Amino acid sequence: MEKNLEFPDLLRLIDERSTAFRAAVAAAPSLDAQVPTCPGWTLFDLVKHLGGGDRFWAAIVGAGPADAPPAEAAAARAALEVSGEREALLAWLAASTQLLLSALREAGPDSGCWTWWPASQSPQTAGGTARHRVQESAVHTYDAQLAGGAPQPLPVEVALDGVEEFLFTVCATPSAWPHKPTAFDFHATEGRSWRLTVDGDGARITRIPAPTAATGEDADAAGAAVHGTASELVLYLYDRIQAESLRVDGDAGLLDLLRAWEPEEK
Repeated sequence: MEKNLEFPDLLRLIDERSTAFRAAVAAAPSLDAQVPTCPGWTLFDLVKHLGGGDRFWAAIVGAGPADAPPAEAAAARAALEVSGEREALLAWLAASTQLLLSALREAGPDSGCWTWWPASQSPQTAGGTARHRVQESAVHTYDAQLAGGAPQPLPVEVALDGVEEFLFTVCATPSAWPHKPTAFDFHATEGRSWRLTVDGDGARITRIPAPTAATGEDADAAGAAVHGTASELVLYLYDRIQAESLRVDGDAGLLDLLRAWEPEEK
């Protein structure tokens, strides 16, 4: 079974995706370009969001274990003002990412910190934060590329980890599934698969063997099975593309129930 990305790899990927994000912003026709996947946002808004997030999480990681984000970090994010000049804005974003990376390196992967996912399958640690920030940076890089008219698939290394990270962090919960128990399978064409099981005990994720031509797929095992590249799966999970862009076996209506579900406690 494949291992998760190591902490140094996560830091490298945060840096790489931030660099790719800045390249997309630099190449875009204008900071006023609309971001189709973030309705109401311009490219400027997207840069401010990602850089502000880097600084916010740097403060959270630096504060160590806590029941809430540092009050001063939350206030600074709410009052954030940045330059509207492109070169200065990109320099600020680069500095923001380096603040995050420095905080993560100093803390180390096992250092505890506040996160918004206490009831998930992801740890409340600097390592868990780094893993999630890779995906934040990657998906927003796609957003920035789309705003500039040249979207690119997420790198395979990022996307394969991203499917599991999303499921572990966003979907896993002890809150009871309010419908008939079922399961959702997610199959990446690169050869990894995951099962999201939902029932009265909540939602939990396991890795499962990928279907092969020899074994096929047990159609009765999951209520719905989603097939696509790892990049497509991540973009689907983050509402960047629709299910019609992927192959769905079983009851596609179950995916609508999953999207509409708002667990009482996360």
